[in-house]
Amino acid sequence: MPGDAASTRRRILDAATAEFAAYGIAGARVDRIAAASGANKAMIYKYFGSKDQLFDAVFDAIVVQTMDDVPITGDDLPGYAIRMWDWQRHRPELLRVAHWDRLERGGAGMTADVVRKATADKTEAIADAQRRGLVDDTLPPATLLTLILELTRTGLDSPDPATHRTAIETAVGRLTTPPRTERKS
Repeated sequence: MPGDAASTRRRILDAATAEFAAYGIAGARVDRIAAASGANKAMIYKYFGSKDQLFDAVFDAIVVQTMDDVPITGDDLPGYAIRMWDWQRHRPELLRVAHWDRLERGGAGMTADVVRKATADKTEAIADAQRRGLVDDTLPPATLLTLILELTRTGLDSPDPATHRTAIETAVGRLTTPPRTERKS
């Protein structure tokens, strides 16, 4: 097979992402992944060990790709939420993989080191913005992150994406804008 190991691995991960998104872990077939990637089953097992380990690699790759494509900015959390919503809307297969992880493995992927680091980095960005007075500190940073991320998972198939997008931006703005302090004369 032409190409180097990195490109073969990438093709396998891409094919596996599509397969797991469509069929879940139990329904995914290594034969179909091999055919779609142009690799053979032996190569898949050589690179990834097992179907479960391949799913772990897909899940980790999604987390890394998300962090790279949609970096958090603590000083503009409404903007971050909109970028995350837009990103997920145009990549529904990635969100489906996360749903399959929750359905079939009880969310085991969420405990992976790469996920814990991503969550810690996002939480720290919010905490830093709170310390600087840019974000309301009423809610703990981890809670605020959870609320923001959950909002970004709503309305992805909305018939009126512009309105839903504005609603998310407004909601996150209200959650994060520090209260105004009145000056005494």
